Amino acid sequence: MRKAVVVAAVTTAAIAVATAVLWRHWKQESGRQRRKTRRILRKLARDCATPVSKLWVVADALVSDMNEAFTSQETTALNMLISYVSPLPTGDEEGLYYGLNLRGSNFLILRARLEGRDKSISEMHREEVSIPSNVMAGTSQELFNYIALELAKFISGHGMETNDSHDRQKALGFIVSYPVDQAAASSGAAIKWKSFSVNDTAGKALASDLNRALENHGVNLRVSQLVEDAVGHLAGGRYQNRNTVAAITLGMATAAAYVEPKQAVPENQSSSNKQWEMVINMDWGNFNSHHLPITEFDKCLDAESSNPGSRIFEKLISGMYLGEIVRRVLLKMAQEAALFGEEVPPKLRTPYILRSPDMAAMHQDTSEDHEVVNEKLIGIFGITDSTPLAREVVAEVCDIVAERGARLAGAGLVGIIKKLGRIENKKSAVTVEGGLYEHYRVFRNYMHSSVWEMLGNGLSDNIIIENSHGGSGAGAIFLAASQTEKVNS
Repeated sequence: MRKAVVVAAVTTAAIAVATAVLWRHWKQESGRQRRKTRRILRKLARDCATPVSKLWVVADALVSDMNEAFTSQETTALNMLISYVSPLPTGDEEGLYYGLNLRGSNFLILRARLEGRDKSISEMHREEVSIPSNVMAGTSQELFNYIALELAKFISGHGMETNDSHDRQKALGFIVSYPVDQAAASSGAAIKWKSFSVNDTAGKALASDLNRALENHGVNLRVSQLVEDAVGHLAGGRYQNRNTVAAITLGMATAAAYVEPKQAVPENQSSSNKQWEMVINMDWGNFNSHHLPITEFDKCLDAESSNPGSRIFEKLISGMYLGEIVRRVLLKMAQEAALFGEEVPPKLRTPYILRSPDMAAMHQDTSEDHEVVNEKLIGIFGITDSTPLAREVVAEVCDIVAERGARLAGAGLVGIIKKLGRIENKKSAVTVEGGLYEHYRVFRNYMHSSVWEMLGNGLSDNIIIENSHGGSGAGAIFLAASQTEKVNS
């Protein structure tokens, strides 16, 4: 019995010693892993840093590229396309108007009443219509026949204003939103997705095809131009505020349009209209500069994308890519620092599994122990045992990536205003639209603060950033209002 007790005591002591050794080893290993995680995080923060001096260099590089795009005889990465729109709304337009927003695999039909600048939009109706795959694979005329048929049904259901329709033919505002998946731009699609300029024969032909379809279906509306959605938002901004000079889309993709004095546009590029200003559809998503703060994660994302070497600015600031950058950072931390345990969660290897709305929810989580982050890690990546420290790191990564994107967008905005020479002596309003801006509060705040930091107290009041009016696709309504007189003339 005594021998058994001694053996048990020795065994217990041995277990205690082994446990202590394992505990020290675990603490040492855990400490090394935490230090690795912090090293990755600090390097990410350094590489993504956007001090005011960096923001001004980026803004100046954008201005330089804008000027070069106007003067160069060769194609540049930053396309400066003169839009069909002429004129923009004045804010005096009133009445019932219709619009279309073609968005890839679906389109929006809109109807709303405008009652002047100082009054809100009323009687707004939207209907989203999916485009059958056989129609999308057909010709543009087949697509427009389908759109005209659905528009005729929509008008029949909501009623066109009779006292207006007999007196004059109304314009139909038509805006095109790029599909985020550029595979939809394949040659087999009904419309070759592209940008439309003022002298674009393809764009004019498409408008003519749609008008033919509208007439065949008895719809008393006519399209005078196809424009990108940023131009539509610019029209909406101008309707509400005469000082609106630019519009920016910050959603899954990004785009920008602005108003350039006609004398600043080379004669060989300007249209024959008599307006004193011209709307420029600026392909700023394709802006690139060696001054941009690009990390190893951005380089890998770009190299593995369907369009390597292009859309670099978009890959830094748009909702399509922010979550993917965060995922790549977390994957490296999981592989090299065991952020989520010894095994790398399999779903963490899945590209684009982390969407920007989920990233925003984790970033803006103010709960104790980051409970929202925990829910997202479980739901998206299947990570069921994350530590409070790991969840804190996830929130920090989201913050670094979002702050960089938002501040670069702010620098781009300032660059446009600088190009117009309006920073120091004129009030300028900029309309911003898109889910990233509207629903990601911290992103929006970072963007605003970057503009304020760049301009300081003395000049920051000269730029007014406004949310777009009327919601998704509403730019088509404002375009219809401004173009109705043009259609009749």
